[in-house]
Amino acid sequence: MDQHTGNLFILSAPSGAGKSSLYKALLKADDKVRISVSHTTRAPRTGEEHGREYYFVDHESFLDMIAEDAFFEHAQVFDNYYGTSKASIFSLLEQGLDVILEIDWQGARQVRQLYPNAIGIFILPPSLQALEERLKGRATDADNVIQRRMSEAVSEMSHYHEYDFVIVNEDFETALSEMSAIFTAMRTKTAVMQQKNGNLINDLLSL
Repeated sequence: MDQHTGNLFILSAPSGAGKSSLYKALLKADDKVRISVSHTTRAPRTGEEHGREYYFVDHESFLDMIAEDAFFEHAQVFDNYYGTSKASIFSLLEQGLDVILEIDWQGARQVRQLYPNAIGIFILPPSLQALEERLKGRATDADNVIQRRMSEAVSEMSHYHEYDFVIVNEDFETALSEMSAIFTAMRTKTAVMQQKNGNLINDLLSL
């Protein structure tokens, strides 16, 4: 896997922490970053396009991909499957692009087993009250659903320590700046610079 020049980032957060808004803003600001597009067996929703939100495939095709060991990680959610294709990720990494996997802590564990160099970032809300207010602000869920999401959020957040970096999303611009700094820092690690600028380094040491 040493030939892959891009960095693989795992991004996790409880629902309502602002993870999607952060990575979408980063994608607009940084042309070296891509978001992983997962495969799923669920039907496209209105406005969704194949290859943009998801790669939409049937159950038989998905099961074939599982049998071929084609996924970094996959899971069954109710009646549908979701998975992250190895081929699509490696294709982007080999172009020198950084790739974000937006997955939960369980998926993150699966990815780390296959790709130990993956860099984990966990997004936390500033408080439980703020998280609940954000969930209620969506005005799409009943109170009992919100309480279930709050319980799931606490469970998800209990795994924050398994990640390399933690960002508290209290002020959006500050959180975005911190995330951007992580991406920049990982691109300038010594091993990465040796790989990308080997000829320059050799020239500098040739006197």
